[in-house]
Amino acid sequence: MPTSPPLSETAVLAALAPEGGRAGTTGDVTDTAVRIMLAAADAFAERGFHATTTRDIASRAGLSPAGVYVHFASKEVLLFELSRRGHARARDLLVAAAEAGPTPTDALRSIVGGFSRWHAEHYELGRIVQFEFRHLSPEHRDEVLTLRREIDQVVAGVLRDGMETGEFSVVDVSATSLALLSMAIDVARWYSPEVRRTPEAIEVAYGELAVRLVRSS
Repeated sequence: MPTSPPLSETAVLAALAPEGGRAGTTGDVTDTAVRIMLAAADAFAERGFHATTTRDIASRAGLSPAGVYVHFASKEVLLFELSRRGHARARDLLVAAAEAGPTPTDALRSIVGGFSRWHAEHYELGRIVQFEFRHLSPEHRDEVLTLRREIDQVVAGVLRDGMETGEFSVVDVSATSLALLSMAIDVARWYSPEVRRTPEAIEVAYGELAVRLVRSS
């Protein structure tokens, strides 16, 4: 029986972090590698990286442990693939928001608001991407750190643009970029569907807060 071609990177990202958040279950996904990644994401988010076993992931994906190893060499490789894709998706969203903003103020509001909303809609993946980072191997950590620097540079560039136009007053661009991103990232730590704030409300509130923090008086 012929096998289906592997999904494109765009399709993989759409499965891992669909617009508006995940609504289906892991079993709804037909691509085995993506189903394993989704199972790993659920297990890591619920139990943490160290407490999760390959057997846990396999069971959630409807496979044997050997079936996981056909696609991924180790649990750490699974963590890396999730982290790499999560960071790449975040970077692309920020770049698009920065380019679409007609002014630095609009761009910053969109960047921080959208980044905050993403961490609410995809809070489980966000927790893995941001808080299980320390478990990556040195080589994989370096690759993800490169993506993190690219994310930082997007925000720093918008802040510098705002300083040039007189919209922003920023003493330390690097520290301010870190503070704004950390604010958005922290949403994944405390958010759950049971909280009273919606992702849309978080987007508006955090976007406005970001602008107020740097606006020239």
